[in-house]
Amino acid sequence: MSLDKNGIAKRIAQELQDGYYVNLGIGIPTLVANYVPEGMEVILQSENGLLGIGPFPEKGKADADLINAGKQTVTTIAGSAFFDSSLSFAMIRGGHVDLTVLGAFEISEKGDISSWKIPGKLVKGMGGAMDLVAAAKNIIVATTHTDRDGNPKLIKACTLPLTGVQCVKKIVSDLAVVEVTDKGFKLLERAPGVSVQEIIEKTGAPLIVEGEIPEMKI
Repeated sequence: MSLDKNGIAKRIAQELQDGYYVNLGIGIPTLVANYVPEGMEVILQSENGLLGIGPFPEKGKADADLINAGKQTVTTIAGSAFFDSSLSFAMIRGGHVDLTVLGAFEISEKGDISSWKIPGKLVKGMGGAMDLVAAAKNIIVATTHTDRDGNPKLIKACTLPLTGVQCVKKIVSDLAVVEVTDKGFKLLERAPGVSVQEIIEKTGAPLIVEGEIPEMKI
């Protein structure tokens, strides 16, 4: 069975390391905040000016003044800091973010990402994604393996406007964990109950498969 959004977020949380500064993009990535391993210190940064984001608030305890870049209400942790967007983007552009987790419409086998615009559809703006992909030390994409029409999102070359070039290091989808290598996509793990053959069929580019592919541990 494929993972749901929370399952994808749980798997990505396993990529976190103690002391990391992390920026979570809109959509599935924001859910990672709920699954930071217990005892681990991870500082979540939001480009609208918040450092030190906690889990999503419990029902009835939301503070409308505390939001992330996706306009979702959030909580803070001890030592949180608030500042303007210019300082926030100075942190990003200065290379102080260890890991960025983004959603995507398409990812190429070279690590290119298209995540901000579908031609013909209205968009409010590109947000901070272009700064994040240009400056973050590590970029992981959280996404479904195919779009709503069943078309692969992992493809040989992006067809949509690019957000960044050769920047994605790893993809965690509802079907698999895939690494971007200099030889293309490499399958590392598969979702529980999902076959390697299904992943190959739903990937729009050659997929490197070496040996037995373990199931994700969620």
